[in-house]
Amino acid sequence: MVRLGVLLSGTGRSLENLIRRIGRGNIPARIVKVVSSDPDARGLVIARDNNIPSEAISRSDHAEIGTFSEAITASLKEARVDLVCMAGFIHLYRIPEELEGKVLNIHPALVPSFSGSGFYGDQVHRAVLKKGVKVSGCTVHFADNEYDHGPIILQRTVPVEEGDTPETLAARVFEEECEAYPDAIRLFAERRLRIQDGRVEVLPAR
Repeated sequence: MVRLGVLLSGTGRSLENLIRRIGRGNIPARIVKVVSSDPDARGLVIARDNNIPSEAISRSDHAEIGTFSEAITASLKEARVDLVCMAGFIHLYRIPEELEGKVLNIHPALVPSFSGSGFYGDQVHRAVLKKGVKVSGCTVHFADNEYDHGPIILQRTVPVEEGDTPETLAARVFEEECEAYPDAIRLFAERRLRIQDGRVEVLPAR
């Protein structure tokens, strides 16, 4: 049973999905800590409603990204997390050595396209539509100390349809996110992910 820590900044939709999938027995995990960068985030309400220990660590309270990251790490270590899941977390988190290869992120586009600093939420989907690409999707990857960067675990795609708005495209992508993140966590829990030369190899089931 993997002990999960979840980092978020907003609505907590991905947190809700993980709670739901864990409750169904789809993910061999338990969420032991939720940390929000926004003390008013709905995600904190969801955590409290589900009796999950939670904490707000506001980026604005820290002059340096280093002290912000250290405060997050201290909270996660106190909860003895095995795996950290960024779920709509919009800030850079400097990952300490002991958590390298143990932090996942999900991004609402096909990394490396439409990713990096400033690409989050509907801004991603607006950029996709402006560019006129025909396929979008989501990416789950191991996080490192750059925005939306690190070895890719899996991706799921959706068509970009004529007449799409950022909202309609976002809804279609989020449906795939709801499948992709549980799948990636399950692979981690089953010890089927191996990072080799900057790429992720998915090992066969035992």
